[in-house]
Amino acid sequence: MAVDQDMEELLIMGDSDLIIRQAQGECETRDIKLIPYKQHVEDLSKRFKSIEFRYIPQFHNELADALATLASMLPYPGNVHIDPLEIQIRETHGYCNIVKMEPDVQPW
Repeated sequence: MAVDQDMEELLIMGDSDLIIRQAQGECETRDIKLIPYKQHVEDLSKRFKSIEFRYIPQFHNELADALATLASMLPYPGNVHIDPLEIQIRETHGYCNIVKMEPDVQPW
């Protein structure tokens, strides 16, 4: 999809440290079934000005799981422009930002 959109820079995040390290060339790919995939990643990488692979521990990957679920529900629009998704990380949960406190008048 990034190639079809003529992207120049790419950030790839994954929760498999081994796969990320293999994609970066830090670890050797020994499984004969994975070698063609590694070669394909290398070939695709040449099509971008810059490409970064970043390891995200699985327990920090809730956002990626949610985005992957959402993405799997949408049909790929072909050559239609897709605006970048801006995500803000806040210190409090979203529902905490909308709760209004009312004085407690009940004698509990």
